[in-house]
Amino acid sequence: MTTANIATNISELERLKTLHNGTKQQLTFSDAEFERRLAGLRQIMATKNLDAAILTSYHGIKYYSDFLYTTFGRNYALVVTANNTTTITANIDAGMPWRTSYGDNIVYTDWRRDNFYYGLQEALKRDGVKASRIGVEDDFLPGLTREKIAAAFDGAQLVDVSQDAMRQRMIKSAEEIEVIKHGARIGDLGGEAIKAAIREGITEYEVALIGTEAMVHEIAKTFPHREVRDTWVWFQSGINTDGAHNWATTRKLEQGDILSLNCFPMTSGYYTALERTLFLGEPDARSLELWNVNVEVHKRGLELIKPGAVCKDIAAELNEIYISHGLLPNRTFGYGHSFGVLSHYYGREAGLELREDIDTVLQPGMVVSMEPMITVADGEPGAGGYREHDILVINEDNTVENITKFGFGPENNII
Repeated sequence: MTTANIATNISELERLKTLHNGTKQQLTFSDAEFERRLAGLRQIMATKNLDAAILTSYHGIKYYSDFLYTTFGRNYALVVTANNTTTITANIDAGMPWRTSYGDNIVYTDWRRDNFYYGLQEALKRDGVKASRIGVEDDFLPGLTREKIAAAFDGAQLVDVSQDAMRQRMIKSAEEIEVIKHGARIGDLGGEAIKAAIREGITEYEVALIGTEAMVHEIAKTFPHREVRDTWVWFQSGINTDGAHNWATTRKLEQGDILSLNCFPMTSGYYTALERTLFLGEPDARSLELWNVNVEVHKRGLELIKPGAVCKDIAAELNEIYISHGLLPNRTFGYGHSFGVLSHYYGREAGLELREDIDTVLQPGMVVSMEPMITVADGEPGAGGYREHDILVINEDNTVENITKFGFGPENNII
């Protein structure tokens, strides 16, 4: 076969496919829950006078369809109109996206460049929509992709919906909170497995693997109908505790080490966390003093999380405790954040963080962490990072429930 014939045959291959391979699988949430979410998005669309929304982020697609893609250099989208919702996915994933998502699916092939954008056009064409205003997620949309979407819908105006969608995700449903509670429980199990494994001479990464394995097995048992992915542990010792997001290394634990236990069970795209300061052997006097100060801040923070509280006011009051001990410059980040569809590589509900520049009022349906942290530089007395982390649910009856059960402080975590 000549090169010309190969080129001709490739050009004749289909640009789009329907791959309803197998049957739809059980999703994380009920159909009613997905319709509730889509109704919220369609309200955003109506308010902004949009004909359609093209969501491209991991969290946007996952939240409204339950499908969590793996990009590998390819584009993915969820197209939402007044009547339909359609995932646009790459041929490399075959029928899996359709099986694991709510709504319809269009598969695009690699045989022509920019078939992805052709798939976006087809989704609106099938629904009889001629779009003049399209919602997009500007917080998760590369400039080049945005330009190509605009070119695919000549004359259409692209309007950001990311911040409105983020505010919708901040209020959790009962079904979401149930998943998050399972995540907190599984995080506690990972913490217990890690605590039991801590000993002099074991490496950080070996401890991390033990915690991860314990959580993955429990996730598979609890959510047998969903894929098992993305759960991880950051376990740090000594100088490696200085940052909250330091990955495990081959460093071996030594007597007298400060330790940071960080469990992150991912239950169908829903992030939860358990973070604790520990010591291998008795801490010295300054370390114990610093640890107790951070525990004092943590306990007060747990008391301050309640309906009607303002995020920035919580941060301001907790700052005063650090100031009284001369430790405010040692604080490393905000005091907490929202939970939901997020991970270390996607998602953020930035409007619900316990920081000085956030004026969001806490209300029922919100799920937030309390996680104060201070870091003392290497070479100084008490060197290391001190961090605690609990997850709190604000219930519909205005009560607040701490769903983290793993103990914290020196009375619990000196090994």
